[in-house]
Amino acid sequence: MVTSIRLPKASDLFPLTQLYNHYILNTVITFDIEPYTVDQRRERWWRHYGTDGRHRMWVAEKDQQVVGYATSSKLRDKAAYDTSVETSIYLSPDAQGLGIGTQLYAKLLDSLADEDVHRAYAAITLPNPESIALHHKFGFHSVGRYGEVGRKFGQYWDVEWLEKSL
Repeated sequence: MVTSIRLPKASDLFPLTQLYNHYILNTVITFDIEPYTVDQRRERWWRHYGTDGRHRMWVAEKDQQVVGYATSSKLRDKAAYDTSVETSIYLSPDAQGLGIGTQLYAKLLDSLADEDVHRAYAAITLPNPESIALHHKFGFHSVGRYGEVGRKFGQYWDVEWLEKSL
């Protein structure tokens, strides 16, 4: 298995959009309801993760196929939150359990070390023991739970918030 962790490029837009749409359509990992088009993702991602942007995106590639990505993004719109970020990670189902998530998160957190970031947060829809374990592995700890905060697939879901000092 050869996995590279690299910055995103334009040709990643289609596979990254497909990957995220898989989670929209089939899971409660994200609370997005409607799939995105490549054009919708292009506008957001390139504006948000461009080379002069403050937030980071890393892409995992295995055997020349995009198999996952990890990001940091704005936690909230108010300026006082600017030194806090929300982190996210998405892996294709066949890339799970291979250590790729660990590689991606290590790269993401290392890249934030040079930024003016004080805290990283993760919001995890429950149940999701794999994601909780990955975050604990990197020193995140629970800071609370929002009960039945999101409704998807006709059911309400809890979200656990985890925090890490950077």
